[in-house]
Amino acid sequence: MSSTVTASQAETPVPDRRLNLISLVLALGVFTTLLDTTIVNIALDHLQSVFHASVARTQWVATGYLLAFVSVIPVSGWLSERFGARNAWMCAVGAFLGGSLLCGLAGSLPALIAFRVLQGIGGGMVMPITLSIVTRAAGPDRIHKATAAVALPGLLGPVLGSVLGGAIVQSLSWHWLFLVNVPVCLAALVLGRILLPATPGERGHRLDAPGFLLLTPGVVAVAYGISGISGEDGFAAATAWLPLLVGAALLAAFTGHSLRARRPALIDVRMFARRGFGLGSVITFAGGFSTYALSFLLPLFYQQVRGDSVLHTGLLLITQGLGTIFFVVAVRNVAARIDSRFVIAAGVALTMIGTVPFALADTHGGTTVLLAAQFAQGLGFAATTFPVMTLALAGLSHAETPRGSAAFSVVQRVGAPFGVAVVAVILQHLLDGATTTTDQLAAFSSTFWWIFGLSTVPLVLAFFVPSESQKATDPAPAETTGRAAQ
Repeated sequence: MSSTVTASQAETPVPDRRLNLISLVLALGVFTTLLDTTIVNIALDHLQSVFHASVARTQWVATGYLLAFVSVIPVSGWLSERFGARNAWMCAVGAFLGGSLLCGLAGSLPALIAFRVLQGIGGGMVMPITLSIVTRAAGPDRIHKATAAVALPGLLGPVLGSVLGGAIVQSLSWHWLFLVNVPVCLAALVLGRILLPATPGERGHRLDAPGFLLLTPGVVAVAYGISGISGEDGFAAATAWLPLLVGAALLAAFTGHSLRARRPALIDVRMFARRGFGLGSVITFAGGFSTYALSFLLPLFYQQVRGDSVLHTGLLLITQGLGTIFFVVAVRNVAARIDSRFVIAAGVALTMIGTVPFALADTHGGTTVLLAAQFAQGLGFAATTFPVMTLALAGLSHAETPRGSAAFSVVQRVGAPFGVAVVAVILQHLLDGATTTTDQLAAFSSTFWWIFGLSTVPLVLAFFVPSESQKATDPAPAETTGRAAQ
């Protein structure tokens, strides 16, 4: 009887003021885990010289984190249901905190890589559990507001990571690349204990062991294969196509397993058949070829073509973050009253417009135009990301939220690097044989045009998003909810 009352209470949205505090706490965890992806990547050359290691060995500082990060996303929904969302979130932040502290104290490259894996295990669980908590706390009517608060750090983290990483490398010891996370994580843990809603775990909720043995290795294999695409041989490299093939086979097997299971305890693939969740996931995946590819390409353009330093490049990229902040502060509430089809399409169009000046750029001059273009990109990123996330998550029932958040996070963390890897292959192909700065500029210009063209995919998909009237007539997910309760 008590468990029924608690579940009912858990489905009741919290008051606005409490929701704001919950979102703030969750945003701390999201920010520090996503900041750590770029703050370290920009310092890999420095770490290579510090440890007198090869590029291939040093790269595992980033690759180890990525693989650990994606490996735990599938199981995060089960952990949230089994032990309670708040407990699972605090354990995730605690693991990330421990990994950060150990990374900052590491005395060798193997130790640093091992501790980065621990960091990734904690970091990978934070975002899906965060989405689960905030979706339940907000309810469908306020999910656009709550997801904006927790997704904003995810968009700003990569930009600010470049600036902070460059400043730390130039002014402080590399150890502070990791120790900078410690005070943020401590604040998140203290505030989380006080402010996050306590939800009971389900003691009888067993782990779907066959699903785990198929899904987790499948996601890791795909992520590893994606990391190998950007090498010299691209898709032809055995380290790329073989893991991708194995991963695809495992994911196909998991799909069959999930469709047959009465209660899929990790991810219910039936969710992707729903128009809102399925389209939101596809648009998010396609964003890897445009939104996330731009985040990868812009720093290289500034450093390799225009000759800017790491720190100066990070400062130049701030205007992109300002565009995102402008959307949240000045546009988000207005956009929430407009049909999401048009908001998403306008966001993609702004991103495309912001790409054109870089495709036409020279090796010097025109910086003001490029900064304005980055502002448009940041505005477009936000106008696309927040409505799509709301579209995917708003239709989930209370019981489906943990597994749905995990599924959406898998799409995010696989789609983004896959799109970046494909664009990296395109750029490398165009750079082969480039001997002058003019040749390099032409290669980057063509790659920016590729991004412009690939952006038409999410632009077209935006018009297939259900309108508000269609959402109102969509059948409620009662059948899936009932099946999940069995």
